[in-house]
Amino acid sequence: MSEQAQAQANNQPVFALQKIYVTDVSLESPNAPGAFVEQEQPDFNIQFRNQARSFDNGFFEASLTVTAKATVGERTLFLVEVTQAGLFNIENIPESELEPVLGIGCPSILFPYLREAVSDLTTRAGFPPLLLQPINFEAIFLQQRAQQAAAASNEAAETTH
Repeated sequence: MSEQAQAQANNQPVFALQKIYVTDVSLESPNAPGAFVEQEQPDFNIQFRNQARSFDNGFFEASLTVTAKATVGERTLFLVEVTQAGLFNIENIPESELEPVLGIGCPSILFPYLREAVSDLTTRAGFPPLLLQPINFEAIFLQQRAQQAAAASNEAAETTH
């Protein structure tokens, strides 16, 4: 019997990565080849989105999307969007701990793959590799939780007045 099957049989927590895959890739370089002779340093706008959904009987899909745009003035050098996803088997984890697993653990596993895909795409487009800086998913998760709690307490205060 596999370790995973034994853990399930004993009601032990299970957190197992089943598959890592890309669900969406987009690369645009609308001003090529002129973009390659730019002398100015580009401005970068980089945005992330983390999502998770229950898939099927103990399986969850987590995805991490990055949209990175490099511009010089009004001209776009490149626009890259990648969604890196993973299929995770998550069982026997208390409901109160599931959200942090999906919001911190899963994206932390996916991020290096996402980072590599973005670097590879920008290089293939003829630009220097765009190296995404490490992300502290725990800090982001805790900040979002604090914002949600503050919003909930503000709503409660408004309804009592």
